[in-house]
Amino acid sequence: MKVLIVKTSSMGDVIHAFPAVEDALRDRPDISFDWCVEEAFAGVVALHPAIRSIHKVAIRRWRKKPLDGGTWREMAGLRRALRAGHYDLVIDAQGLLKSAVVARQAGAPIAGFDRSSVREPSATLFYDRGYAVPRDLHAIERTRRLFGLALGYEPDLSRLGSGIVPPAGNLPILEGRLAFLLHGTSREDKKWPVDDWIETARQLVARQFAPVVTWSNEQEKRVAEAIAGGVPKTVLVPKSPLAEIAAILGRSTLVIGADTGLTHLASAFGLPTVAIFLATEPGLTGPRGPFSSTLLAPAGGKVTPAEVMAEAERLLAQRAFSPARGEIKS
Repeated sequence: MKVLIVKTSSMGDVIHAFPAVEDALRDRPDISFDWCVEEAFAGVVALHPAIRSIHKVAIRRWRKKPLDGGTWREMAGLRRALRAGHYDLVIDAQGLLKSAVVARQAGAPIAGFDRSSVREPSATLFYDRGYAVPRDLHAIERTRRLFGLALGYEPDLSRLGSGIVPPAGNLPILEGRLAFLLHGTSREDKKWPVDDWIETARQLVARQFAPVVTWSNEQEKRVAEAIAGGVPKTVLVPKSPLAEIAAILGRSTLVIGADTGLTHLASAFGLPTVAIFLATEPGLTGPRGPFSSTLLAPAGGKVTPAEVMAEAERLLAQRAFSPARGEIKS
């Protein structure tokens, strides 16, 4: 059976779908998976070894030039590629009108959440099969249940594994115990103060860690340089492709991150990961991993470096006494 997964964005949402793939591989070994994803996140999907073909969409870019000839040619090319896949089933794991429209291009039966479960009810107009999945579950569990209903098995929710492994990477190998500080995030209200990142880096150095920072835009570059300037033993990694950053992330001993896609990736790698949530509720979409934890700022309050380091030490101790890596079993 050949199945196309449509989960186009964002990075965290894509990562949340990996455990469902792992369930299916265990319970339905007759199934092969392809994936349709936004071009910016194709590298994330490529981390899963079971995904055979990756179809790239560029909805974010196409919206900027809807009448451009190049846009129409790319859209037509995507339709041809999806039709050529001859899929037995398409699973729209996103539940949005845009993802449903993309799923329709494959010319195969589409399964998705039913009208009471989906994020945008209009998406169900394109579905051949709709399944009820409670909306108050974490996104990972919702996707796992959707796959199970669509493909005819009961997922073992006592297990949680992503199936992804860090790439090798081509950047110089960093030595020692690395602590990756993921300070960059999309919204201002999600950002932890620079002084707190600097203090955390100081405390990491005192514990024989090498703090690592990187950046993807000029604003993040200024923050990364401020951390490295305040704590000279910090390793400043220049702006690099996702695969290179993922490789360093995968070699890290500890990850401390804001509410951002790379924090979800660290958690999916099975790394001790402390996520700092300041303005969003992590209950339904926060990082999930065998050694991940989320610190949520109280109303009108803050998360302190001392709290972050205490939680980091707890996770590191837990990791030291557990042989498992990358999977939870109850």
